[in-house]
Amino acid sequence: MTIGPGRSPASPVELARALAAQGYLADEGLATAGFLAMRLGRPLFLEGEAGVGKTAFAQALAEATGAHFVRLQCYEGLAVAQALYDWDFPRQILHLRAMEARGERPDEASLYDRRFLIARPLLQALEQSPCVLLVDEIDRADDEFEAFLLEVLAEAAITIPELGRITATEPPLTVLTSNRTREVHDALKRRCLYHWVEHPDFEREVTILRTRLPEITDRLAAQVATATGRMRGLDLIKPPGVAESIDWAAALSALGADSLDPEIAAATLGAVLKYREDADRVRATGLATLLDA
Repeated sequence: MTIGPGRSPASPVELARALAAQGYLADEGLATAGFLAMRLGRPLFLEGEAGVGKTAFAQALAEATGAHFVRLQCYEGLAVAQALYDWDFPRQILHLRAMEARGERPDEASLYDRRFLIARPLLQALEQSPCVLLVDEIDRADDEFEAFLLEVLAEAAITIPELGRITATEPPLTVLTSNRTREVHDALKRRCLYHWVEHPDFEREVTILRTRLPEITDRLAAQVATATGRMRGLDLIKPPGVAESIDWAAALSALGADSLDPEIAAATLGAVLKYREDADRVRATGLATLLDA
């Protein structure tokens, strides 16, 4: 099931079904937040622990709606030019040399032609309609970039001095994610719908594992969901998210396991835990305790 380009879902339930058809199982709260973002034309700001499915939600949303998907990965020191556009200087120089070789006088208009413009993610999102724009891990970007992004999202347009103003035919549906490594400014949050993405409950995590990895047994899916759920209550540096649950189940399946026991769990902890201290804590707790039904 897909919603189709240019059409909004009739309800959160319809959106949830369209996402499920793409392999993403959204709970009622997330499906409602996504529906309202589409219906109201507002950006959706998703916060939550790493690995709970924030990025995957935006990808599934694009697939379910048939929209273009554009991802802007944020990081410290991200510059506007890296997110918006840049000029292809080597091609411009070649163009100048070709004109000189033909005895033509260099012309600024031909030098700053659209063909020499390199569209970065934000410009791509404005030019491709319909589009789902994912601004991933906005909490890692600097305050200055956050302020610039606020202006672009508000106007759905940018001005390129050499070419003029470029306005989106249809404003992109924007999904911003944050792992909360720092607080995002209120000015940005005010313009967005907000949703905190929780870890899935046991039943939904089992369903996610069986959907993403149909080759694993029901027993293995239940054991992995049980163990990772209990690990999340151990005050770990990096509690395992759904992504780690899927990785762990996939690793176990690759080893030919159809159930989880302490010995194979110990051998594959690197698929679900990413810090030595976390692995030590889990071993100290007792793998048999985590796996006990």
